Amino acid sequence: MTDERDPIERAERTTVARDSQLDAQEVIGPYRILQKIGEGGMGDVYLAEQIEPVRRRVALKMIKHGMDTKQVVARFESERQALAMMDHPCIAKVFDAGATESGRPYFVMEYVQGIPITDHCDRNRLSVRQRLELFQRVCAGVQHAHQKAIIHRDIKPSNVLVAVQDDEAVPKIIDFGVAKATAQRLTENTVFTELGQLIGTPEYMSPEQAEMSQQDVDTRTDVYALGVVLYELLVGALPFDARELRQAGLIEIHRRIREDEPSKPSTRVSGLGDASIAAAARRQTDPLALVGELRGDLDWITMKSLEKDRTRRYGSPAELAADLRRYLADEPVEATPPSAAYRMRKFVRRHRFGVTAAATLAVLLIAFGASMSLQAVRIARERDRANREAETAQRVSQFLSGLFQVSDPSEARGNAVTAREILDQGVASIRGDLDDEPLIQAQLLETMGNVYSSLGLYEAALPLLERALSSRTELLGYDDPQTLASKADLVELHTERGQFEVAEQLGDEVLASRQRVLGVQHLDTIDSMRVLALAYNGQARYVEAEDLLRQTVEARASVLGEGHPDTLQALLSLGALLQNQGRIDEAEELTRDAIEVARRADGEDHPLTLTLAHNLASMSISQGRYAEAETLATEVLAARRRVLGEEHRYTLTSEYVLGLSHFYRSQYDDVVAILEPSVERARRSLGEDHPDTLESMSLLGEAYRELGQYRAAEPLLRTALDLRRRMLGGDHLRTQWSICNLASLFRDEGRNDEAELLYLQTLEIELRMLGEDHPETAETAFQLARIEARRGDVPAALEWLRRARRYGFPVIETLMDEPDFETLRDDPRFEAIAVQLRQ
Repeated sequence: MTDERDPIERAERTTVARDSQLDAQEVIGPYRILQKIGEGGMGDVYLAEQIEPVRRRVALKMIKHGMDTKQVVARFESERQALAMMDHPCIAKVFDAGATESGRPYFVMEYVQGIPITDHCDRNRLSVRQRLELFQRVCAGVQHAHQKAIIHRDIKPSNVLVAVQDDEAVPKIIDFGVAKATAQRLTENTVFTELGQLIGTPEYMSPEQAEMSQQDVDTRTDVYALGVVLYELLVGALPFDARELRQAGLIEIHRRIREDEPSKPSTRVSGLGDASIAAAARRQTDPLALVGELRGDLDWITMKSLEKDRTRRYGSPAELAADLRRYLADEPVEATPPSAAYRMRKFVRRHRFGVTAAATLAVLLIAFGASMSLQAVRIARERDRANREAETAQRVSQFLSGLFQVSDPSEARGNAVTAREILDQGVASIRGDLDDEPLIQAQLLETMGNVYSSLGLYEAALPLLERALSSRTELLGYDDPQTLASKADLVELHTERGQFEVAEQLGDEVLASRQRVLGVQHLDTIDSMRVLALAYNGQARYVEAEDLLRQTVEARASVLGEGHPDTLQALLSLGALLQNQGRIDEAEELTRDAIEVARRADGEDHPLTLTLAHNLASMSISQGRYAEAETLATEVLAARRRVLGEEHRYTLTSEYVLGLSHFYRSQYDDVVAILEPSVERARRSLGEDHPDTLESMSLLGEAYRELGQYRAAEPLLRTALDLRRRMLGGDHLRTQWSICNLASLFRDEGRNDEAELLYLQTLEIELRMLGEDHPETAETAFQLARIEARRGDVPAALEWLRRARRYGFPVIETLMDEPDFETLRDDPRFEAIAVQLRQ
């Protein structure tokens, strides 16, 4: 006869543990036993199927044979009655109760198909905030049980199961009151079977539970256990190592639980080593960010729950949940770090036998001088603060006086003293005289580093800013606003040096930290968005950069106003980005408006006004207005030489733009006259691999090529290509420009095979990066047509011309004037295609 039941149901009804006291399919009242799912010293739990009046799966708990003494039965019946009184969505419900024909009591509860709360959070990679929101619901369930006079006494992750119902994670607390009723647990980890009369699980046991008297246990015992679960959810590890704790003897377990203080959650994460990486990843963050998120409020909330002295714990799970709600809402929390006096009391209590005499004397002295000591502390605190401020002011005054002492005639002895010499003297003074005041030293190093950077002396600025960051990190911590300010200075410096990947990495860290510590609307956070956008722009990641810059402009305009220098700075960066994307009309309109505002606010020679005007000159070149660009670039260059000096980066970029305007007007001798000394200064002050140096080298090489000075051109163009390939990669557009420049040199020298190979590489990059309808793509196709025309290959030349026309070559009508096509003019096929292209 065929068994027509569901295969899973059939398997469940025939699979029973060998030591079970009830057989599969055995019926107890309206319940059919399916299999045993839990076992303890005094009770067994079975998965059962309710047959009537409804069909559903339930958990049935029954006292074992031989354990049904009058005392145990009485406690069991009392407990099931208490459990039946509870009605909360986060507590497994009691459906029914009864007794077997032999008189063994049982009760029937909701069957929870879930996993421990820690496993659920880790599997789903819940963030710290999501874990706290889920944990608050557990607190609500325990609070409901306390209101019904039920103390769990063994709260741990395996007793808090999370089931998914209607796509929502719902925590369910199981085994409520069992430990109290039977001094027993149902799982294989029950401590009763291991340690005799120690009730609960050591890792989650409160100090008063460890006393084993059970007369001093109240609802705050459950608060302690909730604190341990919270610790594990936040850190990914227990306050005490479980293996070490269980390997200790009973007396040692008692002592550790009652006396040893666990590390704060943030400290515990720092001490996990490599394991912290995986723990942080399961919380959607990194170890450093996780430590920063736990440090402070979450540390103290957790440690308040784990206080050895229960009078200092939260009075109820509801109070613990309320403090977590305040944390999530960015409100002040009630938990605070323990005072020094409290820590001293705990030390004395732990060592009372060894320090009795000293403690007695100390108490007498403290009692005698308490009021005077408190008053002395207040006076000393105010005095120290005033002394520190006065000393800081004096140190800064001495530094400033010494900084300019070198310009005194008696010191200079008639020699001219440069600003660089004054700066170098100041840095030497900071490093030598302020070692005993590291925070003041860091402040001045940061200031001097930024001054060097503003002068374009990046290599001199770097060690100063790095040392300032190191000092502040060590003294103030990773997330202190001053530390983040030092790191932000380094982001901007690396961007100016062209180290865009390094700048991006640091910029991401600063932005995330400032959003967390200062808030998304803080001006420092907004500036972090701008600087990170510049790093993206340098890597041609224009979409990401534009999104950040538009957010920056909007935020600064709303907070500071449209005419504020910081708002104009953001507009300048946005205009440059739009220009890089080829959106010249948008960039020009935005830049002209910003220039007018800057001139009214700051004047013609202000660096911000000059930078906006410089960008406008560059845009005029892109629009083909070369004479206008030359006039504007000449004015900006003169002002920058006067204001910033000849070796400043911005002066050098103005020389490049002026040279570019001459280049497009075919004034190649003027380009050489401007850029030969400029490239040497750029190599000296910026370095040969700086993006601005490479731009000037490339333009100078192109000018040499146009003048027929090929030997002078090739080293410059090859160096620019090699450095760009190494720094930016083969697919970067600036690398493509260098390939194209070198190809043009080979073309002019008649090295057609080498030129063709490089043009084909260029075209492949342009098609992938720019697309078919871009002018630069069309220009490269046209150059390949010229190569084939030189070879006399009419069909190949015509095919490349057709592709150039399809790609949008803008000056196709000048074909007949190109000397490379001279040998093809008499070919009727060439004439026919030329006519078609002109149409």
